Amino acid sequence: MLFSSLTFLFVFLPIVLITYYLVKPTLRNSVLLFASLFFYAWGEPTYLIIMLATIVINYVGARCIEALNHKKLALAGTIAVDLAFLGYFKYYDFFIDNINTLFHSNLDFIHIALPIGISFYTFQSISYLVDVYRSDAKAQKDIYKLALYICLFPQLIAGPIVKYHDVDEQINERHEDFEKFKLGVKRFIIGLSKKVLIANTLAAVVDKVYGMQIEFLSTSVAWLGAILYPLQLFFDFSGYSDMAIGLGLMFGFTFKENFNFPYISKSITEFWRRWHISLSTWFKEYLYIPLGGNRKGPKRQLVNIGIVFFFTGMWHGASWNFIIWGMWHGFFNIIEKATGWNKDKESKGLTIVQHIYTLFVVMIGWILFRADSLSHAWKVIRRLLFIKPCDKDIYELGYYINFNTWFFVIIAIALSMPLLDRVPVSLKENRVANIATNCMLIALFALCISSLVSSTYNPFIYFRF
Repeated sequence: MLFSSLTFLFVFLPIVLITYYLVKPTLRNSVLLFASLFFYAWGEPTYLIIMLATIVINYVGARCIEALNHKKLALAGTIAVDLAFLGYFKYYDFFIDNINTLFHSNLDFIHIALPIGISFYTFQSISYLVDVYRSDAKAQKDIYKLALYICLFPQLIAGPIVKYHDVDEQINERHEDFEKFKLGVKRFIIGLSKKVLIANTLAAVVDKVYGMQIEFLSTSVAWLGAILYPLQLFFDFSGYSDMAIGLGLMFGFTFKENFNFPYISKSITEFWRRWHISLSTWFKEYLYIPLGGNRKGPKRQLVNIGIVFFFTGMWHGASWNFIIWGMWHGFFNIIEKATGWNKDKESKGLTIVQHIYTLFVVMIGWILFRADSLSHAWKVIRRLLFIKPCDKDIYELGYYINFNTWFFVIIAIALSMPLLDRVPVSLKENRVANIATNCMLIALFALCISSLVSSTYNPFIYFRF
């Protein structure tokens, strides 16, 4: 079930909210847990058993970590089971394909569908286990509360990845009030607008560009796709995160931010402090630091950075495109760390160069991320860089993009920068301004509904991860 579906907006969410606030506070976790299991089963009832198994395994594993002397063994064993589930469903065919290619064998594929959200709830489960092992949190004795943490529907499918120690107290006890609820509604509408009005509009153009036969793809069109896809991906994913954070607030939860204007970054290092923050901080806390971080010397630190970005790419999907994309970002992180390029420059001219360099590296990376294969990505990049001219440019730029789309492109570029942060606090708190903002949000919601009624199915990009 999509957050941007009419079923969710006008049936599921209202029923859950009304039930949640009508029952006694002691029953609210039960309402959320039932709603979350129903939410997941709506899309994939077959794989609900995998999630339930994950909950039981991690419940028992954490209790063993806390109770047994061999804590490391209990931790490693439980994480191994979590990763086995993830590896089987997400990477089995990928490994078989590479083995067949490398050894000219003929091993069979399983051709099994990827359970939605498995990458996210697996990482949350590992977070819980490690937090218990480190004594950052106590093992949850109530299996239903652990189940709620793992499958809470606002962030179940595509994050943000919520670390257990950030939310365990909220699961046990949280405070709901009208101000928090109102803020959650506003945040949800903003996220819905990002997805429906901006990301979906840009997606129509990007899909045309990447669906075009390469011999018909001109340099100008390649640049169009290279510029629009980063915007589409940002508004698609940050829109989902906004909706998840907003939903959390409606039910009394406070989730950490997942994006902080990544396209204003002056280095790839900074980009990863601003993009998918929950994932990058997860890798930092649960992989980079355990590997030694920067505590074992500069050379080992660079190796650790490379390992983290290899697995960052692999986490995104069972494809060499994603692995190379991760290594591409890792390479520039290593170069920046080794040369000091990621540090702020005193010269304004150098700062501008830093911005251009970062946007270019990120843009090339997103081509690897979006293309159907490494071969396809390389062909698009060659068009982009004038290395291989177009053989038959049969479509003008107007075929791909119209005035309406240009309008949303300009809006997307503007909203990618923190322009609203410059608005004086006195104006933000002004009563007339607040009324105008509320009216604008109502209008945006109406536009979203109008668009959804007439639109085709367009899932969130990160659903496939």
